[in-house]
Amino acid sequence: MRFPLLLDAYGVLLTERKRELLEYYYDDDLSLSEIAELTGLTRQGARDGIRKAEEELRAFEDKLSLVRGAAVVADVTETLFALAGKAEDPALADAIREAASRLAALRPADNTKE
Repeated sequence: MRFPLLLDAYGVLLTERKRELLEYYYDDDLSLSEIAELTGLTRQGARDGIRKAEEELRAFEDKLSLVRGAAVVADVTETLFALAGKAEDPALADAIREAASRLAALRPADNTKE
């Protein structure tokens, strides 16, 4: 599972401390030793906190499926636009593009950090 995506989707549901640990680890690419130094935890404490936060993010995704759902919407939208480009009937192509646009509008803004 891609934790930066999960963090973007569910980070607000974590405690400030857990969110901070994950941001240091995934967004800032800090080592466990660096995180420990910044937070006053031991290296093992930082690792345990990150692991627990990751488990929470997995649990949120298992229950809510926001990240998986967004991926499905993106895939279906792409497929619809491709089909519209192959449609011989202009009215059908326009209808498919309109449906794809309405579906694309349901997706949250892509503010992920890759």
